[in-house]
Amino acid sequence: MQNVQESSHQRNATMSRRDLLASAAVAAVTVSAAASRLKAASPGGKFKLKYAPSLGSFRQSAGADPIDNLKFMADQGFSAMFDNGLMGKPKDVQEKIAGEMSRLDMTLGPFVLYADFPKKSFVTRDAEIREMLIKRMKEGVECAKRVNAKWALVVPGAYDQGLEWDYQTANVIENLKYCAEVVEPSGLVLVLEPLNAWTNHPGLFLTKIPQAYHICRAVSSPSVKIVNDIYHQQITEGNLIPNIDMTWSEIASFHVGDNPGRKEPTTGEINYKNIFKHIHQKGYQGALCMEHGSSKRGKEGEMAVIEAYRACDDF
Repeated sequence: MQNVQESSHQRNATMSRRDLLASAAVAAVTVSAAASRLKAASPGGKFKLKYAPSLGSFRQSAGADPIDNLKFMADQGFSAMFDNGLMGKPKDVQEKIAGEMSRLDMTLGPFVLYADFPKKSFVTRDAEIREMLIKRMKEGVECAKRVNAKWALVVPGAYDQGLEWDYQTANVIENLKYCAEVVEPSGLVLVLEPLNAWTNHPGLFLTKIPQAYHICRAVSSPSVKIVNDIYHQQITEGNLIPNIDMTWSEIASFHVGDNPGRKEPTTGEINYKNIFKHIHQKGYQGALCMEHGSSKRGKEGEMAVIEAYRACDDF
């Protein structure tokens, strides 16, 4: 009888150990799953490249205050920001933005220095227009000093239907040489942006990357380079990676947006994962300005943008 009782106790003990081990295994799986969900829901660290949201990209999530927006960007892993309208903001606001970016160790992408689309400006030999451009460059240098900017964007304006194209090109080169004389001592780099004529900006002089490359080589200044807007160039000419390689010495910045629709990467036809990988392998250290909208509204849309960049940065 005693042996029977001992055997029963042994069986019960064995079953208890089995139940305990089974419960522990279930608990481990549950904890692991919860940890995976937490990891998926939390920021994934800094991005490999300096993708730069605009100052209003995350207004639904971070509010309207620019400092709060910068903190939110940094928390999500972004190490850059751009603001096309920065030059038009009050000086004290510019200084606050610059101070917070310095604290967060964030890079400032190009701000717009000159972009009067309808005006025939750089394509002319008009003395008053040249004086205006020089004055504008001086203002841009002062702004750049306040905000610690390395780059400022320039659009050469409209083309002249009544003037031979080669003369216009020569005028653009000459006017840019005057501009370079102003900005070069400060270290500021003017980045020329070719824009597409088919969907967004008909009538502009500068539309293609090879055209911008020709102009930069002719100006021959370290302060006149290219911002390669991949969205615009997919529309205008495609051949994106080969054009990046051909003009690499003159590219100082990038703009990002998918086509069609000009929304976040993964929403259109451009293989941004391959492009980002290629740019990263070339050792690019500058900003890639996220100059696009979002495919969804509200906070959901803002999170979709972040997720898209996480996916494309996974190379």
